[in-house]
Amino acid sequence: MHEIVTLQFGQQANYLGTHFWNTQEAYFTYAADEEESPIDHDIHFRSGIAADGSDTFTPRTLIYDLKGAFGTLRRGNALYGLDSTADAREQSLWNGQPTLLAQPALPPNQYQQHLDAGLEPPSLTTASARFWSDYNRVFYHPRSIVQLSEYELNSSLMPFERWETGEELFRNLDREHDLLDRDLRPWLEECDQLAAVQVFAGADDAWGGFCARYVERIRDELGKGAIWVWGCEDGARRTREKQRLQLVNTAYSLHQISSAASMYIPLTNIPSASPPYLSVDTASAWHTSALQATALETATLPSRLRTDRSSPDDLEALLCNDGTRRIASLSLSIADPLALQQQTETDQRAQPRDRRTNGYTNGFGHTNGADTPDRETLDIDLHPRDSNLAGESRRLGSKAHIFDCADTLRGRWKADGEVARANLDARDRFAEGTRMRITHTSLLLPLPTSFPPIFAFRPDRVAVRTRLATSSAVAARVRSVERDVRGLVSVDVREELCDGLVGVAEGYEEGWEGVAGSSGEEE
Repeated sequence: MHEIVTLQFGQQANYLGTHFWNTQEAYFTYAADEEESPIDHDIHFRSGIAADGSDTFTPRTLIYDLKGAFGTLRRGNALYGLDSTADAREQSLWNGQPTLLAQPALPPNQYQQHLDAGLEPPSLTTASARFWSDYNRVFYHPRSIVQLSEYELNSSLMPFERWETGEELFRNLDREHDLLDRDLRPWLEECDQLAAVQVFAGADDAWGGFCARYVERIRDELGKGAIWVWGCEDGARRTREKQRLQLVNTAYSLHQISSAASMYIPLTNIPSASPPYLSVDTASAWHTSALQATALETATLPSRLRTDRSSPDDLEALLCNDGTRRIASLSLSIADPLALQQQTETDQRAQPRDRRTNGYTNGFGHTNGADTPDRETLDIDLHPRDSNLAGESRRLGSKAHIFDCADTLRGRWKADGEVARANLDARDRFAEGTRMRITHTSLLLPLPTSFPPIFAFRPDRVAVRTRLATSSAVAARVRSVERDVRGLVSVDVREELCDGLVGVAEGYEEGWEGVAGSSGEEE
């Protein structure tokens, strides 16, 4: 077994995580005559015993959020009932009779009521998906739910927005409870062979500071090992003051989280460009996180396959360049699987045989010979685009040199034989300056009823193609953040922060003269 433990920090991360776990639940097979799932569920799920003695299977995850952020989700559920140990942990040492003051519980929406009754749930809307728990389809172990009552969601008196606020909260809690011993260690000790710690976290609010300190503690505890952090950034237009605050938080995340994690992948919730088949309500976190989850779940799919599995360590060896490039970008394309298959078969019949490449290309616009045209660009880029303080999008350059990339193809994006041959040739692609790995599977992305209607086509499964890459675009973005944040932080931290960001950017420019420090465009 090669288990992966997942940590989730904050609202943005938990919206994303809920879609991720709903997809994992959709892979399960229950009938005896069903074909075994190609997904190894033991990677992300743990077995246990319910209160009635029956076997359970719950996500191997820790979910942190503020008071009022869990909606209708409770520690107790149909599998485990009430979690008396967790309740006792929150009780004071007062020996007298306590007086309980409880806010009225939120009523579950119709979607959750139908799931609890074993009925087909109705369609969700942006109005009915009030919290991430409103479209949750899995049961969590009581130990997975960690409410931080020191702050309340969307509080105007004590907003949880500043990086330093998250740092301070972690330090106070860790000093009082030792968070790793109390929360994380039981999950780690259950693993036979830990493959990675996966973190979903808000990166442009106080959760970035909380995550940075938490990841540092994990690194100190585990030493070597894969720690992947997916940083969620809010790309919506805000007031000038709010933009400045988010920019400073983002700068700290790029500098500090990337130095402690083995891979850091920023994800915007609003891509700079959208294809015609995509329709996302940018005001709905249920919508925007579904697109992020589509890309993340597909990019990490190789780590969960029963056969031809690629561990997070394998991908790091491809992408990180001995640790000098720890920040990666993620992009994707999506298609109707039936239409894609028909188009692929038509293209194959019309494609002339190329003698230089033994009659095939590698599916990314590159041939396997010396003549290599530009690599194909995917439809949706989730790497955040910076904005100036007036709220206008800043163009960082349309061209970017890709150093290393890992592509995952779900569906008939290319003929099976051609992809297999291209994957073998990718091992010898060092001379061209780009190392790449291709994972191809016929397993389509399932769309459970909790998934919003953000695609123009609406089958129950879609074909997805993702690219996780280290490229010169990362350097351009980091330098842009460094330049903008220089006048927003105090003098005593400016040198360390800005010099650190410059050092991060230089890791993507060394040996590559085609990137301009200010724009990121090839010359």
